[in-house]
Amino acid sequence: MCFLECKNDKMTNKPSILLIYTGGTIGMIKDYKTKALKTFDFSQIVDKIPELQQLNCKIKSISFEEPIDSSNMNTKYYVDIVEIIEENYQKFDGFVVLTGSDSMSFASSAISFMLENLQKPVIFTGSQLPIGDLRTDAKENLITAIEIASATKNGAPIINEVCLYFEYKLYRANRTTKISAEQFEAFASMNFPPLAESGVHLKFHEHLIHQPKKTANTLIVRKKLVDDVVFLKIFPGISDIVVKSILNIPNLKGVILETYGAGNAPNSENFIQLLKNAINKGIKIINVTQCESGRVLMGHYDTSLLLKKIGVIDGKDITSESAVAKLMYLLNENLSTEDFKCFFEKSLRGEITDISFLKV
Repeated sequence: MCFLECKNDKMTNKPSILLIYTGGTIGMIKDYKTKALKTFDFSQIVDKIPELQQLNCKIKSISFEEPIDSSNMNTKYYVDIVEIIEENYQKFDGFVVLTGSDSMSFASSAISFMLENLQKPVIFTGSQLPIGDLRTDAKENLITAIEIASATKNGAPIINEVCLYFEYKLYRANRTTKISAEQFEAFASMNFPPLAESGVHLKFHEHLIHQPKKTANTLIVRKKLVDDVVFLKIFPGISDIVVKSILNIPNLKGVILETYGAGNAPNSENFIQLLKNAINKGIKIINVTQCESGRVLMGHYDTSLLLKKIGVIDGKDITSESAVAKLMYLLNENLSTEDFKCFFEKSLRGEITDISFLKV
């Protein structure tokens, strides 16, 4: 574990922030002799980003012993992250998690479900360019993520949920999708507005931010996720053989069915029967739209009416990244079929938009 503290850290009223580095581009620097990228030593972070000394907080950092590429992120590493937060929850006022951007929406969405009764900020961030590059976006993302994690109002943290900060915008993590591999504005939250925006001033949209219940119990960490799940994306011409082979994967527990538009899929007898057979075996099937924005409206068209009748679960406006995380989480809760559907179709961590919000 490596440590960095801001200046004037003797002032005990300053927020304490823990940086958790798991790997990814933000933690890489270029060896200008070999031109190769190598892992950055976060104990030396103040040398690369001296602006951190100007933040009104105390910062410490911890890194994975073996930093991982975002492509290698999996449920084991989710558990590693939440265990670090759990072990340090009482010691720090906020957490900034640095990961690779490719799987950041998946990881941060999962963490949002794994942390119940969260009353402190957990901010995910990363970068498109390494921290040592001349035109890097890493510095701004990191500095502002720390500033957000340490922001308070009336002595309490402004943010009390898992978020993702990238290129001047703070999003609810389980609402995000990575939309670009090249642009600095790599993420979007198509169905929910940003919680904060960074410009000349850091502006929080407080009416959108989760407000924890004053009667909430202590932090509960859910460490067991069921990963016997799969994505099934519908496309014109998809064959029954392909669908059948996917739905007959051994030990399969859940399916994210990525459908057209407002939740529409082929209504051929064979296709519907394959889904019905899977549901009868106890496999949970979630209807999620392929579209970047909008929501599933089960039964709005004839091509989704049959899905509703056979027991496909309505994903509403949840993202695919959040849907698979929520599926992994709920599958471990040993819920009845009715209760599973009830819990999935309602918002647990702000991942689904309440209809009343849409009417405002």
